[in-house]
Amino acid sequence: MSTSKAAGGAGNGNGAGPWYAPRLRALYRDTVVSALIEEFNYDSVMQVPRLTKILLSMGVGQATSNRQILDIAVNELTLIAGQRAVTTRARRSIAAFKIRAGMEIGAMVTLRGDRMLEFFDRFVNVAVPRIKDFRGLSPNSFDGRGNYSVGVDEQIIFSEIDYDRIDSIHGLNVTIVTSARTDREGRSLLGALGMPFRSE
Repeated sequence: MSTSKAAGGAGNGNGAGPWYAPRLRALYRDTVVSALIEEFNYDSVMQVPRLTKILLSMGVGQATSNRQILDIAVNELTLIAGQRAVTTRARRSIAAFKIRAGMEIGAMVTLRGDRMLEFFDRFVNVAVPRIKDFRGLSPNSFDGRGNYSVGVDEQIIFSEIDYDRIDSIHGLNVTIVTSARTDREGRSLLGALGMPFRSE
């Protein structure tokens, strides 16, 4: 099976072996590219927006008093992403929250290539539909440059997390970075890849 680079930026670099290609890679190549060319009248396939990376992050304020909570967050984010998460540090001190500059207060992971595509597929088709009272994601959470961010209130929507083994419920942020030049292009790209936006 081919691992064409057309779908999401880098090849299969941080994904599975050379015989494997994510489902979304073929969907992008065979369906999404032509649909976006028709919608936006691009002159070249190279102008068609694509996913470039996905950032997942967790803020763990309780880590200031309990390091174990941070370790748990790193492990859970690693399970969710399928790639090792790293800790993040406070950029400045916040006395009211007993946070000092340089203190480890969260976890994050950046996905590219095949792992990015696999995560996006699982996120929109498995995790998001498990959100309580889900009626679609807001189409208004773009940043003006075609990138989309969404906050998840409960990590248990991800099937990789065993509900019976968690100590507490907490959320995470998902930021999907694209090569789109506008929010409209970004929304069309994500929608064509299966992002379940609600009607406004």
